[in-house]
Amino acid sequence: MNERSRAADQALAPLFAFDAYSPQEVATLVRQSGVKKAGLPLLPQVMLAILAGAFIGLGALYYVLVRSDPTLGFAARQVLGGGVFCLGLVMVVIAGAELFTGNNLLVMARAHGLITSGQVLRNWTIVLCGNMVGAVGLAVLVYLAGQAAMNDGAVGDAYLAIAAGKASLPFWTAFFRGVLCNALVCLGVWMSMAGRGVIDKVVVLLFPISAFIAAGFEHSVANLYFFAMALLLEGGADAALAAGMARNLAAVVLGNAVGGGVLVGLVYYLIYVKGLASGRRP
Repeated sequence: MNERSRAADQALAPLFAFDAYSPQEVATLVRQSGVKKAGLPLLPQVMLAILAGAFIGLGALYYVLVRSDPTLGFAARQVLGGGVFCLGLVMVVIAGAELFTGNNLLVMARAHGLITSGQVLRNWTIVLCGNMVGAVGLAVLVYLAGQAAMNDGAVGDAYLAIAAGKASLPFWTAFFRGVLCNALVCLGVWMSMAGRGVIDKVVVLLFPISAFIAAGFEHSVANLYFFAMALLLEGGADAALAAGMARNLAAVVLGNAVGGGVLVGLVYYLIYVKGLASGRRP
């Protein structure tokens, strides 16, 4: 093999890597990532959170385009919509951003004693607020661009229908859908950290992220974008819609925290950190 061929192979190696990190190694990477995220200075933390909100909004925008097509059957619309929604999480992971739902994995670093509860709550609060700014800011830009008028107004109708459906959910239904959503999101993030190359990370994100959309589960940051678009299209919100939005977001934020922090972060801590340290092999 000549030098040019060897250099080309070395350049492509990170894209086509098959030697994934083991679950135990991923657990270490997640804990280390949690420490770094908790220690981020305020300005980059806020800016990365704003980007993440916008990235998730772009995935939601993509999903609505599919959802607005009346020629697709239910299953095709949900599965295809879930596939294109993955754009948001791919951008968060590959381009780099701070997303509240993914940061629920900070629970693993907290359980190991590497960061404090105050640091976790501070990170979640700042990041969620930044995500809201990014999602709402994108909604304003999309509204001004007239995207809702596409497909003879069907895109705008889809936004309104999605927001109305979410606002009408009972609290506990929204909560448990939030739990299931972020269990899948954080599993996707967990698996993406096992990959050593860009393609590895994108592929493993595709299935869990598309699954939660196809199943109709609830993602707090995506919901911020949907509700912002609905408010802009309606020119405001009546009392019933406002109450439904507040109920949905409160339930889904709590559900996302439980799904990602407990069902993924804490469970894997008990298996791969505490369990291994005490001699109990998973």
